[in-house]
Formats: sequence, structure tokens, C-alpha cells
Amino acid sequence: MRAVGGFGFARLPGHSRIRRIELVDDSAANWMTHSFTPETNSIVDNHQPILDDENSSFKQRTPSRKYPWAILVVVVLFVVVPFISWYGTWFGRPLSDAKMVEYLHDENKPRNVQHALSQIANRIVDGDQSIKRFYPEVVAASQNKQPEVRMTAAWAMGQDNTYQDFHSALLVMLQDPIAGVRHNAALGLVRFSDSSARQELVAMLKPYAVRAEGTGTIELVVREPGVAVAANGTLARLREAGGNTVEIHTSEAGRVESISIANGATVEAGTELLMLAPSTEQVWEALRALYLIGKPEDIADIQPYTRASPEVPDRIQKQATSTIEAIRDRSRVSS
Repeated sequence: MRAVGGFGFARLPGHSRIRRIELVDDSAANWMTHSFTPETNSIVDNHQPILDDENSSFKQRTPSRKYPWAILVVVVLFVVVPFISWYGTWFGRPLSDAKMVEYLHDENKPRNVQHALSQIANRIVDGDQSIKRFYPEVVAASQNKQPEVRMTAAWAMGQDNTYQDFHSALLVMLQDPIAGVRHNAALGLVRFSDSSARQELVAMLKPYAVRAEGTGTIELVVREPGVAVAANGTLARLREAGGNTVEIHTSEAGRVESISIANGATVEAGTELLMLAPSTEQVWEALRALYLIGKPEDIADIQPYTRASPEVPDRIQKQATSTIEAIRDRSRVSS
């Protein structure tokens, strides 16, 4: 089941007769610049100026290391700080039970709730029985006002198919207005051998329409078919008559199959803006689930994924073929 970054400079000569050379080493990553100044000709005879000509001889010394603190600052700013920021939001970071309670009840930071739910799911998979004390909080998270939290809760509940309160909550989530929540709930229900999610699994194989959420002028962010979009990516902006701007997002990753309206058009609530094809991972999960509970009437929607296409990876073709065979085998046994 699925849950849920150089610059360099070189100074021009500052004197017409005395040359100062600065070298910039930009062979490292483009954000990391090392500059140093070899003090070429720094020992000068006071009675004989150094001429900048081809016959001049230069006595070179070892490069000076005057500013090691500057390099340290660069390392901290561009390496340490981003790492700390990433680590603080990484869902794989273990949480103590006390921190788990804090995160599960955080009403201001949905990502903290998601982090806790992800840790609960991981500990379920690891067979940690003590994690069951948090099961009521997982069920409560299934009704959270943030769709991304509900999606993560559905994924977590699918990890333990022995807890009937999870089963009941997942059935309710099949009616969620957000497609991503319904999809995770459907995948979770398969773990309970519940075929009531079959139609939602079939829907996961199909392109779906993204519609305007109100009346106003549309500014398309994605303007060409074939563009891949990430989960929660911004697809368009709706500028309402009162001046308010509403961003239109996708709850799941996908690929723009077609655009249904011109940029700058005036729309009403419910107007189709574009069609999104499901992501490869979404199709993969749906095919695996239908392998277990699919019926013969689902084959027509699975069949397109058996054909060679630039948009259909080989593993998807093979899984689609296996799913169809499994459905036919079950049909023969039951008849």
C-alpha cells in the first residue's frame, strides 16, 4: 500500500603595471565556490618595479588561506542548514511516543500529523504491538479537515487488517470528495478482502477531469498536454470577481492528458479545465489490487495497459496481463 537546492568572480587588474591574479575554482558543485589569491610577485624590490611583460619572471608562493571562516559559513548555509531543514520534515525520522502524541494533535501543522501517521504505519509493519494505543487517533485523523492527512490516515489503516474500526473508517472514506483519499481507502479495503472498493480501483485506471471550484477568470499554470504534475501541484489559479485568487491543485500525481479551456477564459463552478491521466504508480497499485478482487467486467478498463506505449512501462504491461489472467481464472472457477 502507499502512503504517503556558482557563482564565481574574477577581479580585473587594479593597476596598469602591477598584476594581481585571482583564481576561482568552480569545479565543485555550482553552489560551492572556492576562491584564493596566489600572491604572485608580492615581494617587490622598492627600487625596481615589476613590469607586466612577457619577459618578467615571477616568484610564486603558496596560496594564502586568509578566510577559512568564509568557507565554513558557506558550508553551513548551503549544506548543514538544508540538511537540518530536510531532516526535520522527513517522515522517516523516528518519533518518541511523547512526540507522537504531540504531532497527532497538532492542528496547525498538517505535516506533523502526517509524520506521526507514517511512523505508526511503519511500526505496524514492523510488528510493534505497542503502537495499537494510537489506533483511535488514526481513526480520528480519517476525519481531519486536511485532505493530505486523510490520505495518510487511509494508508496507515490499510497496514492492519485485523482492526475492525479501521475497516469501518475506510468504508466511510470511500465517499470522500477528494479522489486521492478515496483511492487510498480503496487500496486499504483490499487488505480486508473487501470488494466494495472495486469500482474505485477501476476509476484509478482512468483519466479524470479537474474542474473550476468557483466563478471567475482562469490562469492556467500548466498549459501543455503531456506535462507531469506532482501530488498537490498547482494546475491553475481562479481569479474571482472580488479580487480573491484561489489555487486549483491536484491531490495526486499524474500527467496532463488534455486542456479543455483557453488561458484567461471566464468559467463557472464545475467547468472542466483539463484532464489528468493517472500516474504510473497509481495504475500499478490499482492493477495489483484488481488482481485480487477484479471481475470480468473490469477487463475492458485494464486491457489498454497491456499494449506497448511510451506512456506504459513494461512492468505495467506485465501486471495488466497478469491481472486479466487472474480475473479470468477466478471466473472459470466460480462458473
